[in-house]
Amino acid sequence: MATRPSSEGIFPNTVEWIRQRPGGNWIVNTVETHYNTWFRTPTKYTKATPSSIRSASGNVFLVAKVVRLAYRVEGGGIRFQVKDIGGSKPTRIWIDYSGSVPKGFGIHRDIAIKGSVSNGTFSATPNSLVRVERGNQPQHHHHSKSYRPPNITPVFTYHLPGEGVWKPTGPPVNGGPPVLVTTFRSEAAYPQITAYVAWFDHTRTASAYYPGTYEPPAAKLRGPRMIPYPQRYRLLATFNGGFIYTDGLNGDAVNGVTNEPMKNGNATVVAYKNGAVNIVSWKGGPNVGRNVAWARQSLPLIVEHGKRNPALDLSTDWGYTLGNAVRVWRTGLGIDKHGNLIYVAASDQTVITLADILIRAGAVRGMELDINPEWYTLITYRHSHGLVPNVVAPNYQQPATRYLSPDDRDFFAVYRRLPGAVTVPLK
Repeated sequence: MATRPSSEGIFPNTVEWIRQRPGGNWIVNTVETHYNTWFRTPTKYTKATPSSIRSASGNVFLVAKVVRLAYRVEGGGIRFQVKDIGGSKPTRIWIDYSGSVPKGFGIHRDIAIKGSVSNGTFSATPNSLVRVERGNQPQHHHHSKSYRPPNITPVFTYHLPGEGVWKPTGPPVNGGPPVLVTTFRSEAAYPQITAYVAWFDHTRTASAYYPGTYEPPAAKLRGPRMIPYPQRYRLLATFNGGFIYTDGLNGDAVNGVTNEPMKNGNATVVAYKNGAVNIVSWKGGPNVGRNVAWARQSLPLIVEHGKRNPALDLSTDWGYTLGNAVRVWRTGLGIDKHGNLIYVAASDQTVITLADILIRAGAVRGMELDINPEWYTLITYRHSHGLVPNVVAPNYQQPATRYLSPDDRDFFAVYRRLPGAVTVPLK
């Protein structure tokens, strides 16, 4: 496997090659288990305020109001004094901090900062200071009559400025944004985790599914394995595919051709020739109908009727992870009640917390896509003297030009919609 042509870097390609050798899977799992145990277990935090510091211990996420500044201190850091936000508790503590300082930081500003408490003393974590705000994020009014999703309600009472607020990306279509993106912190105990989210307006876009060079393995219609050059003028976004075929017999179809047989009961994203798109639990047998433009399966549904699938657990039924780590990069795809797709990606997720992210983002049904740090990708595009990629979910293992050249794995594309029936453009 390491010697075949590949779009992947030498490290992930070599790891996959080792797995195929006798005893290789045990070697890789052993190394990755130790790595994830020692270096990749996310730190869990407890919320604290200045008045509760003396009774706290371990890792804390301190939320407070700045009341005094001493500015620069020895070693190049800053010192400032904080108290509880609101209320009348008089407790004040000084914080010595080093690292980046957020824009607008100053007296009377509400802040949050990670650190640890030992014997009643708070020690700040470098580069962890952020400004926060209280209350709901503003809902931006728009003049278009078309639907636009409400901003995502933050998990945190004191949230980051702009957290969960949808922002348009790329060129407008028919006077409105075809793609919206946002980020938000998904779990109160893990304030370092950020979810990256994209929403696609099905009335302004046409989605497409492209097989990769090697996945699905027995594709009858493989296509270009990348975004065709003649279609790039209308490209809006790309994102990664789902679990490989052998991990759950996940079927797929392109332009009426079934590449791998569809499996009843699997979560399936389906695009229809009339422009509609849906996520369903498949019941249609091994082949798709004539009205289907494309379809892709990936394990069972993880969200149904706006709630978690009660069968979700921490087992490998929901994906083999690097080193059998429970929390890894995971991606998912949902559909809102208006028929628009929602893509999410976040580090340090279980399948349960991934479902929660989809639900918070507005999904009524959802499915798990690819997992582990090599494979997640979310890219939007501007059109300024050519195609300009914008990586929404940063991944140092994948270039911004992924999917603009042939890729090993299958993927999805979002285009500006054209008149007529929707098909997957292969040329």
